[in-house]
Amino acid sequence: MSWKIKITKSTENFLKKNNLAEKDINELIKSSICFFKGEDINIDIKKLKGNWLGFYRIKKGKIRIIVQFDFDGKVVNIKKIEWRGKVY
Repeated sequence: MSWKIKITKSTENFLKKNNLAEKDINELIKSSICFFKGEDINIDIKKLKGNWLGFYRIKKGKIRIIVQFDFDGKVVNIKKIEWRGKVY
């Protein structure tokens, strides 16, 4: 079973507004999954606390991606993509 990536409408709007390819974001998500499998991947990922408990932050340049992984169901929920400082 392969992983399913779900994105919110606000995430779609951010990608369109800033002319970013969903394909590039999906590659980051795939890299993060490989990271959790134990592969040696160079990715900046951090487990979040507080209001974002259960979520992870993926950092790529000035963009921050807030995701939630369901390892049992093999689903990745991208909750938010935003510029640094506006995402949290």
